[in-house]
Amino acid sequence: MEFVLTLHSLVRWAVVAVAVVAVVKFALGWARKMKFEKMDNGLTAGFSGLMDLQGALGLIFLLWAGLSTGQLPLYRIEHVIPMVIAVAIAHLPRRWKSAPDAVRFRNTLFCVLGSLALIFVGVASLPQGWFG
Repeated sequence: MEFVLTLHSLVRWAVVAVAVVAVVKFALGWARKMKFEKMDNGLTAGFSGLMDLQGALGLIFLLWAGLSTGQLPLYRIEHVIPMVIAVAIAHLPRRWKSAPDAVRFRNTLFCVLGSLALIFVGVASLPQGWFG
């Protein structure tokens, strides 16, 4: 089970890296009134896909650790709640698939930023925080 936890810890950095790229790209696209292109769709899908992977790994670890020890520490519950919401928010950009480009850039930017804020809160709730 240590492998799943290690993988979960490593994937978070991929999520953060893709999120930073997405924030820059979507902010520039919104500010410069660019066209929402295939690369933007790919970046959005990549972010939500990584969030799904991270959420799945987290839930596998949570269930496995909870079932094997018979305990579910409060900090894990405090961690999982904002993370599940962050994953859900990462999928909201699909709702604006047919919206004008400026709306898509703006809304997708705010979804990524919202997910990042919840990720920060969720990781900060862990005893080891970001550096464990």
